[in-house]
Amino acid sequence: MRFQIFLLFLLQSASIVSLSVQFQNNSANAPSFSAQGPSQKTACRLSNPLIGYDGRVYTCSERNLFAFERNGSISWTVPLNYTCNVGIAPVHGDRGKIYLVAESRVMKINPSNIGTTESAAEVFFGPEPGQEVSGEIIGLSVSTSSSSVFINVKNRGLFAYSLDGHLRWSAGPVLYRFGYRQGCKQNVRDCYFSSTPVIDRCEASIYMSNTEGEIYSLSVRSPQFKWIQDFSSFDKVFTITPGNNGRLYVTVPVRVLVLALDVTTGNILWQRNTGPLSTTECAPVVDSNGWISIGSLDGFLYSFSPTGSLKKFPRAAVLDSVVQVSPLLDCSGYAVYISQTEMEEKISHVTGEYTCISALKPRNVVFTMLAPSTGSTYWSKSYPGKFSSLLVETDLQNFVLDESVLLAFVAASKIGNPLPCRTTYQKLAASCSEARPKYLSIYTGNERAILLFLLFESAVLVLLAGLVRFCCIFWRKKKLQGQDLGKFLEKRHSLRLQKKEFDRTITELEKKAAEEASTSAVLEKLGDLVQEREGIQRKLSTTYSLGRDVTGLHRKTLLPLYDGKTRSYSFQGAKKESVTIFHTVSDASSGESYGDREISWHSFEDKESAAKAKAKAKAKAPIADGSSSDDRICKEDYLGSSSEPASSSTSSMSPLFMEKPFEELREVKPA
Repeated sequence: MRFQIFLLFLLQSASIVSLSVQFQNNSANAPSFSAQGPSQKTACRLSNPLIGYDGRVYTCSERNLFAFERNGSISWTVPLNYTCNVGIAPVHGDRGKIYLVAESRVMKINPSNIGTTESAAEVFFGPEPGQEVSGEIIGLSVSTSSSSVFINVKNRGLFAYSLDGHLRWSAGPVLYRFGYRQGCKQNVRDCYFSSTPVIDRCEASIYMSNTEGEIYSLSVRSPQFKWIQDFSSFDKVFTITPGNNGRLYVTVPVRVLVLALDVTTGNILWQRNTGPLSTTECAPVVDSNGWISIGSLDGFLYSFSPTGSLKKFPRAAVLDSVVQVSPLLDCSGYAVYISQTEMEEKISHVTGEYTCISALKPRNVVFTMLAPSTGSTYWSKSYPGKFSSLLVETDLQNFVLDESVLLAFVAASKIGNPLPCRTTYQKLAASCSEARPKYLSIYTGNERAILLFLLFESAVLVLLAGLVRFCCIFWRKKKLQGQDLGKFLEKRHSLRLQKKEFDRTITELEKKAAEEASTSAVLEKLGDLVQEREGIQRKLSTTYSLGRDVTGLHRKTLLPLYDGKTRSYSFQGAKKESVTIFHTVSDASSGESYGDREISWHSFEDKESAAKAKAKAKAKAPIADGSSSDDRICKEDYLGSSSEPASSSTSSMSPLFMEKPFEELREVKPA
């Protein structure tokens, strides 16, 4: 066996080492490591592999696409008629179809047509035979949820096609909106999309970078930019990996940095350092728990949690090993497979701003399956070994195998995997559930603030409910409809002023009646005022109500009860007690005399006392016919009080009457 390793890449702030380890069979069918020079004739080299949903490994070589079974045997082959691009891996399409890049074309492979009269391979995008090549294809992605194929063509832009080949939209790195330019701020002329379009299936977004160090976020359904962020201060070459968990991961190989971005705004959530990476195309993987993992030339696998916590594998330092290929997810989505190459000797030294790593004579390759979130290692084996011996006895012996291809067969074979496999939908649902909208964490850890906010919100709702109810009551008034609101409020204000004036006048008369003997004219005036006040109160509580005035019990007015000899007035005081006043006509000369008759006033708290007093007054008074004029007045006057110009009267008020103000009047029948 011959062993040779070539390390020549030196980059600022980090050394990126390209380890080309190739496996070839010798005449004895034993695995061996060899370095192929440009003048040597080699076996066919396989492109970057794709692990299919069916467990097969898809890879192309020269002008053919191969589908390998897990054991390394060829399941079927499809001729492409064009040389495939070994640097771009095939991608999944809908219903088992596969898309890949061959020369300057995108080929669509339909495995169901194999063995039939229909062609299994067709040109999906690109020039027809004999036509001029439109441009180099940099990257390819397929979104089955939006039924779209996205193709990045150098110096032309991003093209979105439907699955049947119709152009939906296209976008360039520069967009002019409302007179402002978006994208390519540093150099418009030589700026173009320089990365493969990657799709976040949880956000339905496309992410790309340009040659000026800017990263774009676009919708899968339109060419409008969601956001553009300038990361040229880090570098102009990135590897973009969608997290499908509310984060977008950007790897900066030269600065050995991993950035976690918010998919909504593109802002940096956190950034962490890793060890030196093997190539500028080295990409991490994100498992269903949201952990991002990437290998380094220092021999460790760097795994970061969604919040940026670091775990390094293996836990024990491996001084003479390197990790030069990207990890691969297992079929469950929770674990990863990694490949570590053990060297006989490895030297690392720093010269100024440059770091140089030198390695010599690889001994073997160790494959390991582990779960970053738990730190559990499920399986670990070295190559050459039993598994490698089985592979070289299959159709793979006709191809040059590197670590990435061999790692793909290890992952597809599910060696040492105790975890149950899951469908793509199940894995996507698990990773998307890791995304947390920002508004869910606004009040985290502040229960008192939440309670105060809810109380304030409840008070506002109650206030609004009361306001709405008031408006409904107010505007539902029939007499208000068609009227001017200003006039309505002006009239209501006038009525309230009148009511206050009546209240003041009535109060003064009550005090006057309580302090000195009152004549019939004073009582009549008091009754008139009470009646007018009740009319105003009725208008305020009905026609001119704002919904606040409550209509009380029916007001009892002062009414005279006259039987020819005795006239009584009954009313109700402020404390709801009944008061009755009897006006008795008598010839006796008690009190002040104004003629040949005498009038006495008495007050009683209840009907029984009033009835006894009335009977006593009748016994004392001479029999006389009532005045017809009094009867007429009782009928015509609402208050029922009349003047007696020919009679003299005396008034006597009991202490009860003096203590009870005239507020509410009630008509009672004579006893």
